Amino acid sequence: MAVPLFNLAPDITVSRLCLGTMTFGEQNSLPQSFELLDKAFDSGINFFDSAEMYPVPQRSQTQGRSEEYLGRWIRSRNIPRDRVVLATKVSGPSGQMTWIRNGPESLDSRNIAEAIDNSLRRLQSDYIDLYQVHWPDRYVPMFGETEYDQSRIYSSVSFEEQLAALDRAIGAGKIRYIGLSNETPYGLMKFLHVAEGDFGNARTISVQNCYNLLCRNFDSGMAECCHHERYQF
Repeated sequence: MAVPLFNLAPDITVSRLCLGTMTFGEQNSLPQSFELLDKAFDSGINFFDSAEMYPVPQRSQTQGRSEEYLGRWIRSRNIPRDRVVLATKVSGPSGQMTWIRNGPESLDSRNIAEAIDNSLRRLQSDYIDLYQVHWPDRYVPMFGETEYDQSRIYSSVSFEEQLAALDRAIGAGKIRYIGLSNETPYGLMKFLHVAEGDFGNARTISVQNCYNLLCRNFDSGMAECCHHERYQF
């Protein structure tokens, strides 16, 4: 049975199933990763998601391997670049992953530009189809937290600076579209509002958040945003 398709953007058609690669390079060896990618691609999946911090659990010795394996697979199988849709992500501020740009400390323009170039090198690609902010450059409850704690607010890089950096990357042909991950309804709408000004090319087209039988946060707030902003879900 063929995997159904839908239009992620006017010029990008993706399979409704996307294969994540966060186990590639840790739980899955290179041959195992290639086998999984072969099976997915042969089944009609053309959409593959990674991140600069993958695989998990994150370690300095393995950081970036998931992107590397994905890029090596495309090259080894001689797959035309326009046959696959590559998505990857830039890490938000952490303080724990010191091997990624000292933390990374923030999502300022320098960090975003450096992360894009590094991902392109590991993926062995001239461009990234969907480039996502892995988590916000500000305090939000995530990764199991459910309640907002206003005492934990810290200074963040502005939405304007983040979008300006992403807009420049789009203009340079390094990325085609941008998306968000682990974002809140406030964050999504703020990114959309700011993009309406000087960064129209950097309008977000996707949100990648936790959603399963136990985590239904999307239904209580983000679904309304996505409905009115014409995101598919």
